[in-house]
Amino acid sequence: MPWFARTVLLAVTTVTAGALVTGCSDPPPKPAATAHTYLLPAETARPGERVLRPSLVTDGATRFWLVGFQDGLSSLIGSHAEWNAKGRFASVRIVVQNIDRTNSKFDAKRQLLIASDGREFPVDSFTQAMKRQPDEMMIGSFVRTEFDLWFDVPKDATITKVRLFGAPQFGSVTPSKGVELPVR
Repeated sequence: MPWFARTVLLAVTTVTAGALVTGCSDPPPKPAATAHTYLLPAETARPGERVLRPSLVTDGATRFWLVGFQDGLSSLIGSHAEWNAKGRFASVRIVVQNIDRTNSKFDAKRQLLIASDGREFPVDSFTQAMKRQPDEMMIGSFVRTEFDLWFDVPKDATITKVRLFGAPQFGSVTPSKGVELPVR
């Protein structure tokens, strides 16, 4: 059999075998894409982290979405220390984007976890530092960044949502009221 006939036969066999293998299952959903849409690769969640379906919310000049949530950690290991929680550690993985034409300041210390009974818990500055996450940062115009917010919450608290505070729009004198997203 000539080499080109073997090549065609091999190609037909490969395509047929591929069709048989994939014919029994649904193809994975494709993200909606346009010529003006970034397609970012999926990232594996960390052990113990619950993947959240992101909902975009905007507060002032800042757009947020949650991508992960962890709860119930009794201790953490940082780069130089192990630390026990006063209650238990919880963290939210967020994406923050400045949607203004100027730089804006993101202040991690303003962000809150909210319990089912209405109690509010601020970011734990020591844990944030131990996990090498930002306390505050300048975010450039139309820049997007992703990181964790760490909290030390009482053992009896049932965390249901996070309240996120963005930077005000350029020229605004009204402080942010925050936006809330569920973590469950």
